[in-house]
Amino acid sequence: MSISAQPRILLITPPLTQLNTPYPATAYLKGFLGGRGYQVTQADLGLELVLKLFSKEGLTRVFAEIEAGHFELSDNARRMLRLKNSYLSTIEPVIRFLQNKDNTLAPRICHSRFLPEASRFDNVADLETAFGTMGLTDQARHLATLYLEDLGDLIKETVGPQFGFSRYAEKLAMSATSFDALHEALQAAPNLLDRMLLELLDELLERAQPDIVGFTVPFPGNLYGALRLAQRVKQLRPATYTSMGGGYPNTELRTIQEPRFFDYIDFLTLDDGEGPWLRLLEYVSSCSLLVSGSDGIAPEEQQLVTRNPKPETYPLQRTFLRNAAGEVEYRNDATTADIPHPEVGTPDYSDLPLTEYLSVIEVLNPMHRLWSDGRWNKLTIAHGCYWKRCSFCDVTLDYISRYETAPATLLVDRIERIIAQTGQTGFHFVDEAAPPLALRDLAVELLKRRVSITWWGNIRFEKTFTPDLCRLLAASGCIAVSGGLEVASDRLLALMEKGVTIAQVARVTDGFTQAGIMVHAYLMYGFPTQTAQETVDSLEVVRQLFQAGIVQSGYWHRFSMTAHSPVGKNPAKYKVAAVGPEPGPFAWNDLWHDDPTGTDHEQFGPGLAKALYNYLHGVALQEPLSFWFDFRTPKTTVPRHLISQAVQEPGKPDATRLNNRLFWLGNTPELRYEPAKKGQRAVLTFYEQAEDFEVKVPAELGPWLHTLLTQLATDYDSKVLLKEAAAIYPAGGQPWEQFLLSPAWQLLREKGLLTL
Repeated sequence: MSISAQPRILLITPPLTQLNTPYPATAYLKGFLGGRGYQVTQADLGLELVLKLFSKEGLTRVFAEIEAGHFELSDNARRMLRLKNSYLSTIEPVIRFLQNKDNTLAPRICHSRFLPEASRFDNVADLETAFGTMGLTDQARHLATLYLEDLGDLIKETVGPQFGFSRYAEKLAMSATSFDALHEALQAAPNLLDRMLLELLDELLERAQPDIVGFTVPFPGNLYGALRLAQRVKQLRPATYTSMGGGYPNTELRTIQEPRFFDYIDFLTLDDGEGPWLRLLEYVSSCSLLVSGSDGIAPEEQQLVTRNPKPETYPLQRTFLRNAAGEVEYRNDATTADIPHPEVGTPDYSDLPLTEYLSVIEVLNPMHRLWSDGRWNKLTIAHGCYWKRCSFCDVTLDYISRYETAPATLLVDRIERIIAQTGQTGFHFVDEAAPPLALRDLAVELLKRRVSITWWGNIRFEKTFTPDLCRLLAASGCIAVSGGLEVASDRLLALMEKGVTIAQVARVTDGFTQAGIMVHAYLMYGFPTQTAQETVDSLEVVRQLFQAGIVQSGYWHRFSMTAHSPVGKNPAKYKVAAVGPEPGPFAWNDLWHDDPTGTDHEQFGPGLAKALYNYLHGVALQEPLSFWFDFRTPKTTVPRHLISQAVQEPGKPDATRLNNRLFWLGNTPELRYEPAKKGQRAVLTFYEQAEDFEVKVPAELGPWLHTLLTQLATDYDSKVLLKEAAAIYPAGGQPWEQFLLSPAWQLLREKGLLTL
């Protein structure tokens, strides 16, 4: 018998999150704990369940159970049963295609009757308009996604009523102040999808032989799966500990007092997991020495050797557990601080089957495509939010309130390590709002090291994102940003302390668009005191943004009051009243509220969504706003040219930017001289990616400008300020302020000379 002092760790993402890329929580924890010598295995059982279900064998089981059951089937479901053989013969080729393993299938999907079609195909858009005549693979990916969604509808109607491609039994966890519904579901016999999931877990436990299993639950739709899996762990390996953390517990379970929850989960941790996990592993090790099964002892016969009869003396950090008296206890007695953001380590994606994820195109929205198509490495630029004032946001919680940055050099080190491990150069920066100055430094470091990546992320539409900074970010690989325009009303933006104005948003989105970066706007309706007039005016602002071509994507969200936001903490300040639900022993976060001074927001939802869908396709931009609603609405009070005038407002001249840093995106120029009317003039020739061009200046300026641009092109560590360039500007030529207005300087600015 051999004794292992360190527990073996298994980290699981339960069903379901995304199909195209791993959710990053387990990769972050594996990188952190693995860097401290722990043996860590991770698995994405959401992906594995989908691959098991959507296979010939899996669908055979689905059809057999439907045929053996007594389901009341819709006409659509009966049609699909009649096409069973077609689905069984096409499912595995379609999955391979969506995994980018057989792109030659695209012409058959698009141009022949290869896929069986059910109700999801009834409203297929004009694919040639959406994808062009050459976008064959994208067209096929969209059709293959509709095919999968048809099958998902069939499963939901019959053997798996809780199924969804990005959630599983989500309704059981949403606003669940009582644990009763979840507990009842978990005591029921597993359905077909549950059984498939448990089969995957059994194989995983056999391979990993864990001493502690951790579940990340980022969303309500992950909770049921996590608890069903934890229940199985307890059945098969009663000595194995189970732990849970993630976005759902961090927001919903902060006041949990439900003892039955701890029949499944031994430890529930809040906020960042690194510190709590270190304390938890010390605690577990203090409870027992772990006997390895490698010496002929079967896993189910593993023993525990008592090491410390009083584990409660070991400190825990932000952890709920059930004590010896059967009561829920919150422990936060560790004296150590949180792990600083620079020390959390590099996410480790090993164990995850990166080539097996599916690239799908669900809807014809360019930003939603980034969320569902392609393999994106997830990385955080900074911890928390540097603004943390928005009144609708959970600014009182750690994941928002504790703001920490990491040096750009460290971030690019992590990026290079992730690329080496995954072979993928796409990155999604998952910050609440990526800080503009940190993004600037990251972009400079990427360009300095010549690290080529493609990236996108979430930002605030703040004035720090100048057109020059947007161009720098584009040069470093940025292809898209998303940010909150929210209510598109200056009064309400001020009330929610968003820190932006409509005019400012217009100028920032124009800067990103001019740099070739796609812009997605988060939009909100139903904020406290929002009137019908303000809702219509918000839609007019959105219409003008799309008409100007400076926003390319958007999505309306209905305002939701949460317990941890400023509105939820002090509803009277915002002239609303919380009317429930009463706090219960389980989850508590989403609050119901009464808004006596606002309007009936519910009726606006369908019209707002319909208008936005058309706007992002460039359709019906000239229709009156009343066109989108089936009830009487007020006329807009927004000036017709509000956005175009904001965009046309001139920026500050370079002569006022003397403390800005100069940055050159181009290459080192060649210098020569040519005859001019009065003597000679200097000619700088630039050889760039797509063009060659020349800049001509008076002869005395040639060496100065050539030296300046050569330094900027070759030495990214030297930070040359505009005033420093002015200090060595040759005397005797045209005045400095006049040179900054000259055609030569303006051409350089156009071609990539930035002031940051």
